[in-house]
Amino acid sequence: MKQIQLLIFDWDGTLADSAGPIVESMQTAIAELGLPARSDSQVRELIGLGWMDVLAKLFPELDSRDVIARLEEYRKRVPPVHAHQAPLFNGVVDALHALHGANYGLAVATGKYRVGLDRALATHAHALPPFTITRCADETASKPDPLMLSEILHATRLSPEQALMIGDTEYDMAMARAIGMPALGVACGVHEPGRLLDTGAAAVIDDVRAMPAWLRERIQGTA
Repeated sequence: MKQIQLLIFDWDGTLADSAGPIVESMQTAIAELGLPARSDSQVRELIGLGWMDVLAKLFPELDSRDVIARLEEYRKRVPPVHAHQAPLFNGVVDALHALHGANYGLAVATGKYRVGLDRALATHAHALPPFTITRCADETASKPDPLMLSEILHATRLSPEQALMIGDTEYDMAMARAIGMPALGVACGVHEPGRLLDTGAAAVIDDVRAMPAWLRERIQGTA
C-alpha cells in the first residue's frame, strides 16, 4: 500500500447513495414501455454496468437493438429521474478531502454515461476536491472489462500497483483483478461483502468514511 498514488472510485453505490433513484427510474421506464416486468432486486443487481449490458441482461429474450431504440425515444419524451440528484453518502466529502490532503490522486471509473457523471459532479462541485481523471461507460468499454482502468493508468502514467480501485460491486473488483490492480470493496452499495471478496477485493470496509484510517493502517503495517 506504500506505493499507492491514485484512488479510483466507482460512483453509484460507492460515493453516491443512488441505488434507489436508479431502480425507480428504470422501473418507471419498464412500465411506460410495456416491457416485461422485472423485480427491484433484478434491476438493483445490475447497477454499475453500462446501459447496453443492463438491458441485455434484463431482457435476454428481446431484441436488444429494439429495446435500446424504444428506451432512447422514451428518454427524449420523459425527463428521467436523474441519479445525479442522489446525495453523497455521509462522510464522503470529508474522507475525500482527507485523502486529497494526504497527496493521493482521486479518479472516477463508473458505469454512468458521461452526461450523467458530469451532472453529478456539477451537483456536488462545491463540496468535492478535484478529480484527476474520470472515465464513463459510454466512452470506453463497460465494466467488468478493465479498459477504463487501463486508460486511466495510461493517462496518469502509473502502473496497476500504484492505483487502488474502490467499489461496491463485483464488476469493480473483477475489472481491477483483470489487470493486477488492488481493489477495496465498500459494503454500503448493491453487492454483498462476500461477493466482493470472492471477486478480488483485498478487504471490504463499511463505506468510504473508513478509507483514510484503513490506508494509514496498511501503510504503517508495511513500514
